[in-house]
Amino acid sequence: MPSRKRSAPEPSTNRRRSGRLSTSAQKSSYFEDSDSDNKAPAKKPRRASGQRKSVSKQADEDQYEEDTADEDHEEVDDEADEDDDDAPRKVEIIPLIKMRDTGGVEYEDNKIHKNTLLFLKDLKANNQRSWLKSHDDEYRRALKDWESFVEATTQTLIEVDETIPELPVKDVIFRIYRDVRFSKIKTPYKPHFSAAWSRTGRKGPYACYYIHCEPGSSFIGGGLWHPEAEFIHKLRRSIDRHPDRWRRTFDDPLFRRAFFPNVKANAGPEAVIKAFVQKNQENALKKRPMGYETTHRDIELLKLRNYTVGTKIDADMLAKNTAQDKVKDIMRGLAGFVSFLNSVIMPDLGVDDESSEDEEDDGE
Repeated sequence: MPSRKRSAPEPSTNRRRSGRLSTSAQKSSYFEDSDSDNKAPAKKPRRASGQRKSVSKQADEDQYEEDTADEDHEEVDDEADEDDDDAPRKVEIIPLIKMRDTGGVEYEDNKIHKNTLLFLKDLKANNQRSWLKSHDDEYRRALKDWESFVEATTQTLIEVDETIPELPVKDVIFRIYRDVRFSKIKTPYKPHFSAAWSRTGRKGPYACYYIHCEPGSSFIGGGLWHPEAEFIHKLRRSIDRHPDRWRRTFDDPLFRRAFFPNVKANAGPEAVIKAFVQKNQENALKKRPMGYETTHRDIELLKLRNYTVGTKIDADMLAKNTAQDKVKDIMRGLAGFVSFLNSVIMPDLGVDDESSEDEEDDGE
């Protein structure tokens, strides 16, 4: 195989070979020099060691520069954020910080002031921390107005549903601050005021009454939103074992008028159930739940994981003297539905006999 013999390395000569021929300059230079030179090899390892230390030191310095660059980048971002926060204060030459005039209309507990609705509209158009900071007085006045309205609504709701306790307003209202970590919407604030009433306030397992105040998107509703798995199991069991109870609840005239006005009056509860299912399709199951057949009479109802209703309202309705009366009428239509859901998931002993029977059957 002559071709292979010709490719073999030739014997060493006194001629120095360039280290640039190697892919690794330091290492190949060291070994090639030790073969070609007559100098003591002891000095070469020290030189190589020094080179390695230099390379190591350079790597550390490069890493440090990268880290400090990241820190500088973060500081620049922070400075940019600070500049962004301060920007409106620098450019605003119109005295927008001054609160709006009341227009001769005093703030009242039983209704929302027009200025509160205007504040929410402005917040939606200027959803930035710097803007809210510069309008802090207006925000605090609007929040106080909302809290007063919620306190008055609590008393109205107690007249409708005696199971609703008189809780502190902080246990009923929701904050406007949005947790952007888990939200697809990255604006820092929710451009609406809202509150939920239940036996335990806005938190807890019970079905609730809910008011959402947002110009152009206000509504009143209630029910169970994203209940826990054990409560979904109880609801499905109730649908399977006591379908007549569900139909009586859906066929309540006040309930239908408040939340399903488009369903014909002569239509039976099946039409209401169909409309209810359509309203709760957001996270409903695509397939049948385990343990139930696809041919089940109420299979679409069994697939649901939300049990809520709602009706749109004009935000200006909450700013009128008749606000509490309008809210009361809608809540009356919701009371039977909320009470029914609570009797299924958290039955009162000695009151909800059918639910108690279900639990006894499960224990057998």
